[in-house]
Amino acid sequence: MGPTGQLGRTPANRKAQALASLQPDGPLSFAVGKGWRALQRGEWAEAHRQFEQALASEETAEGWEGLAWSAWWLGDTARMFDARERAYRSYRERGDDRGAARCAMWLAVDSVDFRNDSAVANGWMQRAHRLLKRHAQSVEAAWLAACEAHHALMADKNPVTAQQLATEAASIGETVGTIDVEMLGRALEGLALVSQGQVRDGMRLLDEATAAVVAGEVADRQAISLTCCYLIFACERVRDYPRAAQWCDRVKEFCRRWRFTMLFAVCRTQYAGVLMWRGRWAEAEAELQAAAQELTAIRPALASAATARLAELRRRQGRWDEAAALFARVETSTVALLGRAEMALDQGDSQAAVELAERYLRRYTPEARTERVPGLELLTRAYAALGELSHARDALRQLEETVRAVAADPLQAFVRFARGAVAASGGHYAEARAAFEDAAYLFDRFEAPFEQGRARLELGRVLAAERRRDAAAVELRTAAGLLRALGAAREAERADALLRQITSPSARAADAQSRLTDKELEILRMAAQGLTDKEIAARLHRSEHTIHRHVANILLRLDLPSRTAAVAYALRQGLL
Repeated sequence: MGPTGQLGRTPANRKAQALASLQPDGPLSFAVGKGWRALQRGEWAEAHRQFEQALASEETAEGWEGLAWSAWWLGDTARMFDARERAYRSYRERGDDRGAARCAMWLAVDSVDFRNDSAVANGWMQRAHRLLKRHAQSVEAAWLAACEAHHALMADKNPVTAQQLATEAASIGETVGTIDVEMLGRALEGLALVSQGQVRDGMRLLDEATAAVVAGEVADRQAISLTCCYLIFACERVRDYPRAAQWCDRVKEFCRRWRFTMLFAVCRTQYAGVLMWRGRWAEAEAELQAAAQELTAIRPALASAATARLAELRRRQGRWDEAAALFARVETSTVALLGRAEMALDQGDSQAAVELAERYLRRYTPEARTERVPGLELLTRAYAALGELSHARDALRQLEETVRAVAADPLQAFVRFARGAVAASGGHYAEARAAFEDAAYLFDRFEAPFEQGRARLELGRVLAAERRRDAAAVELRTAAGLLRALGAAREAERADALLRQITSPSARAADAQSRLTDKELEILRMAAQGLTDKEIAARLHRSEHTIHRHVANILLRLDLPSRTAAVAYALRQGLL
């Protein structure tokens, strides 16, 4: 988030007001003003130089505050904290409560982001609240509400409280006339609504806020970054990646036009999630490695998400040892809990998958519907793999009810996949086949090649269980091709192994043998010895009509035209 100040209230002059919000209130010296103008242009090093020169001549609160922001953008953490604290003291000494509150608020945010010091952050946040008691309708109060909404949603997992605070931030921002915090508040409110399952209303707010960004109405760089980040985050939660892709294209054009290269600094981890979903794994890996390296160096509290997602990518690639090492570094993060549960399921430890999925679900309140969906889907599959069908069906029921309340079409693909897993575990292959067919179709429709490949693999497994070997082979070849193209080595090998199993000579023989009863096999062996139906009837003490009927059944089951063809087939398959 970025520096702000008091704005005028004239709606017609909002763009000018937004630009003015990038500097504190009141008159500035010529030298300090040059530094703030450099900040507005995104010239961080030049701004830093200007503020250093100005402070060498005269120490001012505005100079220290500006120096803190230039150090923030340059990643100079020690200098940033020192300058921010000096600015806070200077504002307090001259009785500027709003200026001091502004610095206290960002010291709270930075204490969490850079040092993971939650207690220190709470202390600074309480100071900001007390200092703003007489300034409830101010830009600082609006930003404070936005910061607290962000914390409620991301840290406390409480979308109801987050929605209330975000609405307050947007309302104050609109009242005082700063579109930066108004749009940020609306984006936060939208994400909170999406989290509660009110997807249509939430996306409307997010679309509006992002439209304001790409139109150039929002000037604060942190407000721009976070607004776009919240949109991508919301799309990821409901798997609406086509929407995310549309906006990413517009945002990239915005960045090119305004030479704004820092836009994805805050949300590149979520952007990598879009790339991963769409099968662009090399690009996702580059984003995640860069984000993890950068954030580990300067914002360790924010690095865990990038590390956990990189671990998830390694899991999908089948690089389990690397994935396990990365997950171990961030084992308590929610993304890591899901990834570890998936990997446990991959490796056949279904009980561990159940325990990890349940631990993930305990992190979220019932109102956080969209966040609970992946945990319920995984829990359903884990119980199905254990064969605990009553628990699996209960988890599936919760999943179906949650997705029904959310009303996001892409999430239906996961419901179908989970339903297929439960049906297959119970031996209801026709139901499982239909569910996996639906899942594969939906994953294809919503551009998810990895998930589509897995659905087709499971569909092939069900078809094989139904003795539909040729149809199973088609699905397994398709699955292997999709997965291998992505680089999902272990999943592709699973498809290949099952394909080899059902197409091997021994498998074909077992398949053919399973189609015939013991009596039909006995009759086929006698026919291979050259005996007629009459001679076979005499040996078996049956009527000739009965033998005719058995032979007809043999030809029907093997889908062959004649008795001679049946004998030849039986000899080739080693049935005799």
